[in-house]
Amino acid sequence: MHVLAQADLRLDANAVDYLLLAFYFVLVLGIGYLARRQVSTSLDFFLSGRSLPAWVTGLAFIAANLGAIEVMGMSANGAQYGMPTAHYFWIGAVPAMLFLGIVMMPFYYGSKVRSVPEFMLRRFGKPAHLVNGISFASAQILIAGANLFLLASVVNLLLGWPIWVSVILAAVIVLAYTALGGLSAAIYNEVLQFFVIVAALLPLTIVGLYKVGGWEGLVDKVTAGPGGAEQLSSWTGNQLTGFGSNFLSVLGLVFGLGFVLSFGYWTTNFVEVQRAMASKSMSAARRTPIIGAFPKMLMPFIVIIPGMIAGVTVTELMGENKEALLAGDAAGSGADFNDALLLLMRDLLPNGMLGIALAGLLASFMAGMAANLSSFNTVFTYDIWQAYLKKGRPDGYYLRIGRVVTACATVLAIGTAFIASTYANLMDYLQQLFSFFNAPLFATFILGMFWKRMTPTAGWLGLVTGTASAISVFILAETGVWDLPGQGAAFVGAGAAFVVDIVVSVVVSYLTAPKPVAQLAGLVYSETPKATRTHSTTGDDAGWYRNPGLLAGIVLVITIVLNIIF
Repeated sequence: MHVLAQADLRLDANAVDYLLLAFYFVLVLGIGYLARRQVSTSLDFFLSGRSLPAWVTGLAFIAANLGAIEVMGMSANGAQYGMPTAHYFWIGAVPAMLFLGIVMMPFYYGSKVRSVPEFMLRRFGKPAHLVNGISFASAQILIAGANLFLLASVVNLLLGWPIWVSVILAAVIVLAYTALGGLSAAIYNEVLQFFVIVAALLPLTIVGLYKVGGWEGLVDKVTAGPGGAEQLSSWTGNQLTGFGSNFLSVLGLVFGLGFVLSFGYWTTNFVEVQRAMASKSMSAARRTPIIGAFPKMLMPFIVIIPGMIAGVTVTELMGENKEALLAGDAAGSGADFNDALLLLMRDLLPNGMLGIALAGLLASFMAGMAANLSSFNTVFTYDIWQAYLKKGRPDGYYLRIGRVVTACATVLAIGTAFIASTYANLMDYLQQLFSFFNAPLFATFILGMFWKRMTPTAGWLGLVTGTASAISVFILAETGVWDLPGQGAAFVGAGAAFVVDIVVSVVVSYLTAPKPVAQLAGLVYSETPKATRTHSTTGDDAGWYRNPGLLAGIVLVITIVLNIIF
């Protein structure tokens, strides 16, 4: 990115754009200040006092995932791979979001746990709880750093400030509102940020399509360019997976991305689950991920398509430059696919609209980082500090610790931002992290939730060996022992982590003693009475349009249709 700034490709923002940006930042900090007045207990700070309506938590659920990596990374993938990137939404998100709402949310919300690691504590005991708490906290710091690096890159391109100055400034703004108002501030800002992001990306898509001559024009230009017509159909996605075989590519997408990585992320990642846990009722908690799935399945049209347009209209990403980037070499322009969205904004948007677009980008970065920070501070405070280091202190003590931990996490994220800066496509980095942290957790979780014989020892040993196997695949790919280009290493690593975790868990379970069945109510599906897995259909939860099952069915049908069309 710094090469771009040196090459004088800075975005041509004027006073109107800066005024819009300043207004946005004042609004964000104002929401943090107002939310602070609602925070009197640690539950208010970490889980919004479980008081928010489903539409708020639903939009926050999706905005928490619309971080810098999602918006910039998916548009980078759009420029690099084209329509196969839609798998991250239609295969790699929506089915798992529906599963979370229908099957898993009753366990999370019904057990009144404050975090995913706390659920692990009740099901498997302290060793699994500690392993999960530490691995989750580590992942959030690494992912927050990636969000922070992209945010800094935009400020660098916009103002020409050095990356390190931009990183610190961006971190201070996110820290200010997250430390002030806790989860409520993060969630209300995420709802605002969702609308700002859509207001930024929708005009960019429309103007971009107009420039290339509509969808037909885009099809012609992509077909004639490097990558060819393969980039126009989401299946089989060989470029994305890195596999030459259609069968292996589809298997990698459906099993590696669609099952292991996707379900691992959406159903056990506390960043997302925390938003649903802040809902005011069981029905609202179940509807949260399902409401989020509606905008999620339409996101490719305002995230991936601008990337594809950039790949055929932005000089730095066209022709020989694109061929060089696809071959893994540096482009002569100094640009890379991560720059696709910024360069498209530079080329297409007039002043005023550019300010809104920049606010949308900054909103996406801050939403992602704030989600990382608010989930990190909850897990660290409840699951590490309170559980193992300082037990039995007054509630006010943990509220203060939560704010201090938020500040410490921000400092650590500044450090990990420089790890993220070494990746040309940050989506590769993110999928790699998910294969380490999320895939083994999902295996442990799903086996423990549906198999009452699984033992506490199997819980933590499965997690450790699953993570180790994913890291082993990564090392083999990095050292050239296995040739796994694209995101193949992440898909294979996720599959290995899942299989190893399941096998180890089953073997260890038969060699060790299980928990008494009486202790498994609310934690294992077969031992939980149906009455506690269902929700009220009266009052605020009445009406067919609030039925989680019906809403999930509608989303599923539309998603299947989109997969067939594209």
